This record gives sequence, structure tokens and C-alpha cells, in this order.
Amino acid sequence: MNKKIAMSVILSSSLVLGGCAGMGSIGGSMVPGGLYTKSKLPVASVPGSNSLEGEACATSILGWIATGDASVSAAMANGGISNVATIDYKLDNILGVYATYCTVVKGS
Repeated sequence: MNKKIAMSVILSSSLVLGGCAGMGSIGGSMVPGGLYTKSKLPVASVPGSNSLEGEACATSILGWIATGDASVSAAMANGGISNVATIDYKLDNILGVYATYCTVVKGS
């Protein structure tokens, strides 16, 4: 396949599918990327100890299939946290094809 045609197909596909698996609307991503997104977003912070950390993630493929539990309660359980100090989100998106959305909770 001609390199120019291949690049045109890749670019066109990324523009058409660029938000399908993005999940940015769930976390209100302020930094969407059509080709690639890797961002951390602050949500809440409360004074207190944050010696423990728990993370819970959900995954999306093309925006058609989504699995996982990215809830705060799942992140708390995964980190053994009973008192929350901070909540943050992480979003990774590759070409709108595959995306992960994680909730990160710190506390004690």
C-alpha cells in the first residue's frame, strides 16, 4: 500500500473515530486529544492523611464495549481506605479506539 494512502487512511480514521472511546465526557476532561490523551485531573481534596492509595479503572473499546468499575468506593476498597483525603482521575485514550478511565483515591 502506498505510504500516502496509508497515512491518509490513518488520519481520516483518527478524525472520524477520535472520540469514540474517549470517555472524556465522563470525567469532564479539559484536555481532550484526538489522537492521544494521557491526563490526570483533580476532583476533590480534603485536609488529612493520604498515606494509602487505591485505584479503580474502567475500559472502553471504540465506545462500543465498556467494562470495569471506576467508582470511588471501588478505589477505596482497593486501597483499604476508610477516610478519603483526595480524589483524582486519570484518562488514557489512544486514537479513540482504546481508553482507560481511572479513579485514584488517597487517604487513611
